[in-house]
Amino acid sequence: MFIFDISNPLTLILMLVATVLLIFLSQEIKKSYITAITLFVYLVILVVHVTQIATLSEEFRYMITTLSRCIAIDFVFVLITFFSYLWVDDIEAKASGKKSIDNSLDWFWKKV
Repeated sequence: MFIFDISNPLTLILMLVATVLLIFLSQEIKKSYITAITLFVYLVILVVHVTQIATLSEEFRYMITTLSRCIAIDFVFVLITFFSYLWVDDIEAKASGKKSIDNSLDWFWKKV
């Protein structure tokens, strides 16, 4: 059974660097869809890991701990990319003079 093991430290560091670079890119060009694509990818990875743990056969029960760590890390990445999407959407809205999707975090963006 193939598992995309993101709990491996090297993979985790590479994914974190790629995420930060994509967030920085979307912030620089003021396009929130880049961060939205990243968020969608992490949500797909989360669904894949949950599906793998739900359909795990008896012979692969030793992989439950690895999959559980991967799911926890997936949630962290989803949280990071979700907040960064809201942040970049706010930047994009201010740059184009439009109303952003959600202004409920204005107090937070002013402190960032």
